[in-house]
Amino acid sequence: MTSPQTLSQEDQEGLKASVFQRLHPRAYLERFVAEGYRPDGRSFSSWRDVSVNVGSISTANGSALVRIGNTTVVCGVKAEVAEPELDCDTKGFLVPNLDLPALCSPRFKPGPPSDEAQVLSARLNEAIVASGVLPLESLCIHPRKSVWTLYVDAICINYDGNAFDAALLAMILALKNTRLPKAQYDEQTGRTLCSRTETDGLSIQRIPFAVSFGIFDSSHILADPSSFEEPLLDGTLTVILDEHADILSASQIGVGSSTQDALSTCISQAKQHHAAVFKSIYT
Repeated sequence: MTSPQTLSQEDQEGLKASVFQRLHPRAYLERFVAEGYRPDGRSFSSWRDVSVNVGSISTANGSALVRIGNTTVVCGVKAEVAEPELDCDTKGFLVPNLDLPALCSPRFKPGPPSDEAQVLSARLNEAIVASGVLPLESLCIHPRKSVWTLYVDAICINYDGNAFDAALLAMILALKNTRLPKAQYDEQTGRTLCSRTETDGLSIQRIPFAVSFGIFDSSHILADPSSFEEPLLDGTLTVILDEHADILSASQIGVGSSTQDALSTCISQAKQHHAAVFKSIYT
């Protein structure tokens, strides 16, 4: 093993910084913020690179893989035939879920879904339903008898912060990639018959795009927070835009800053980010 005395001056300084970062993470981040930068070299308003790969899971009805920086989320859509609810007999079901397994980060433990995974799944469900991405009536095969249930399952395989934005993007791309077999309900047999060769896409109506910010020290707004920054934030603010960059919703978790100026800044930066990457993702 190399002793500290044999390390170069540069390596010794790097080792000291690494130890300081582990022992005093908030003070470490504060020193960077005071200089106008973040530990990974980004400015406050800079975003990590976004890359997507659609249709890579052959066993799913639709799929997508999304990377935001080192955060990687893969999503698959599986369709099943089900009976509709009695009071909504022409509506199918859309069931989004996000899994944060132990393999994606040391912060998550094996076992049942963590509280964070459950909260993120609920937020994703709310974002998809409230945005009107897919009319549930379009999933009806036969009123009162047969509808489609779409299980939209996302799993984070590498966690480096901002999982909500990555998961929502992966889910929407997977839904856009989904093909359902043509189905017909046979009233004589009471069974739903699905074609082996003919398929149809989904009637996607809106494309929500999430843009999240971290609020540090009550005043500094950090775009696309990393996994190192997230535990040190006072709160997060998420703006969801549609394909035309119109605001669908804005929500804040935690304390942070609730001033109108902060919200306006986040909305402005969200629209700039949308203009920079949305078309390249969906074309």
